[in-house]
Amino acid sequence: MELALSLERLNNEKLLNLHSLASENNDAQFVDFLESEFLVGQVEDIKKISEYVAQLRRVGEGHGAWHFDQMLLNGGAAA
Repeated sequence: MELALSLERLNNEKLLNLHSLASENNDAQFVDFLESEFLVGQVEDIKKISEYVAQLRRVGEGHGAWHFDQMLLNGGAAA
């Protein structure tokens, strides 16, 4: 999960760089496309994975990690 969080943050950073480049070149359509299709969802994904990482740190290894896996398998509902 920590690796997934790092990758999401890296992806977000690259999208923000692309957004900045499009803004500098006055490409309003591309800026709007990036914002509507990628950036909003990216922030939500980072928040969700950050919460998962925090939960996994709290539950620790063993039964806690297993229970967390079961929660993910059941679509977020408690196992």
